[in-house]
Amino acid sequence: MTSVVVIDYGSQYTRLITRRLRELHVYSVIVPPSVTLERIRALDARAVVLSGGPGSVYATDAPGLPQGLLGSGLPVLAICYGMQLLALELGGEVRPSPTREYGKAVLSHYEGILFDGIEGEFVAWMSHGDSVERLPAGFATVASTADTPVAAMEDPRRRLHGLQFHPEVRHTPKGVALLERFLDEAGIARDWTSEHIIDQAVDDVRTRVGDERVLLGISGGVDSSSLGLLLHRAIGQRLVAVFVDTGLLRLGEAEEVERALRGLGLDLVVVDASERFLRALAGLIDPEAKRKAIGKAFIEVFAEQARVLQDVHGDIRFLAQGTLYPDVIESAGADGAATIKSHHNVGGLPDDLAFELIEPFRNLFKDEVREVAESLGMPKHLRERHPFPGPGLAIRCLGEVTHERLEVLRRGDDVFMSSLREFGLYEETWQALAVLTPLQSVGVMGDGRTYANTVALRAVTSVDGMTADWARLPHDFLATVSNRIVNTVPEVNRVVYDITSKPPGTIEWE
Repeated sequence: MTSVVVIDYGSQYTRLITRRLRELHVYSVIVPPSVTLERIRALDARAVVLSGGPGSVYATDAPGLPQGLLGSGLPVLAICYGMQLLALELGGEVRPSPTREYGKAVLSHYEGILFDGIEGEFVAWMSHGDSVERLPAGFATVASTADTPVAAMEDPRRRLHGLQFHPEVRHTPKGVALLERFLDEAGIARDWTSEHIIDQAVDDVRTRVGDERVLLGISGGVDSSSLGLLLHRAIGQRLVAVFVDTGLLRLGEAEEVERALRGLGLDLVVVDASERFLRALAGLIDPEAKRKAIGKAFIEVFAEQARVLQDVHGDIRFLAQGTLYPDVIESAGADGAATIKSHHNVGGLPDDLAFELIEPFRNLFKDEVREVAESLGMPKHLRERHPFPGPGLAIRCLGEVTHERLEVLRRGDDVFMSSLREFGLYEETWQALAVLTPLQSVGVMGDGRTYANTVALRAVTSVDGMTADWARLPHDFLATVSNRIVNTVPEVNRVVYDITSKPPGTIEWE
């Protein structure tokens, strides 16, 4: 698969660059500044993007360019810090800007290859303290703003382009057109589609698995369910799919998932382990402790079932997981990434159950998995469900997890979800959830005094979950939902709405 390699210099927008390129049906992958030219070529790169970054190119520890990149003939698009680095490496000069630019700016003029065909006012999103003061030999200035004389530069002969602003963000409305022109100039095919992804994944699985069987643990979410459909297409009945009902799913969700997947041809083994998971969670309050306890219990249940299935089918060599690209990044699977949370995958199985791991979705974002699910025939009401954490409602039930508290949370969550659908707001939000807090407060219901629970509602808009903004749901809608929850869930007498973005918060409360 040909690719565009994005070198990450620390910008908060690096992953957004990758998403924008994939939206244009081009496979892109993030690599660290330490990447070698040999590694870039091994990724079958047809172009390279240098991301922005928070540092200065003159800092003593400033990351540089891979040796030999600029002489490789690969087209390069350098953004913000990347443009300054490109200029410095080729003999130009970078200086602190007399006037720093942060936020909206308007190009006073623009021309050149990347701007070809663009007309009208060009609004650009700036975020820089340094600027290119003197161009390297062979470059021309192709865009300026009132405060930045060199807002864009290019060397057409070497197919090198620099943008001081960020074309990947929504605040640069015509920025995607620049990315399209760069891809066109680089001659990159737009073949990163759901059908192509499926065909490649199916071929890869068949080649690797051969005539062996594959074991898959299905949690009930979109990722593992979609993976089940993909593997079923690839190897048919040699897929051994186990659906472990942890008792931590939403109201009626376990039954809905089982019915839908069986209807699509999967031969599911269903294990009801809800009481076991509740025992594992008894007394736990810390969210990371909950995640680890759930992971441990899942491994134990899964291992027991795997042994049973191996007695039936013989040795099962492979284990499949629905790991996604954000999982890899957040679990420190990428260079320089910090561990934000533990992810709910089937790792740490006993030595006598040593499997070879298969992760066909490892390089996909959530919305790409949904596109794959659509192509595989998953019904819309299942594939368009909001993301749901592997540990389920346990991390939305703050404080101790008990059967009674889970039931309160399920009913409150069901009111919120059903109301979002009723008002046509479900598909306008990327993720929505209810949280049962450990807070109790005084209320008045009828003529009586109550002392009951507080439920927090959260809804966000996002592209891939790496960043998110709180959803501006109508006040009338929130008032309706609050009334419905309080009136139908007697254990709750107060409802609040979370208006925190990510960052600084996470989407889940935990």
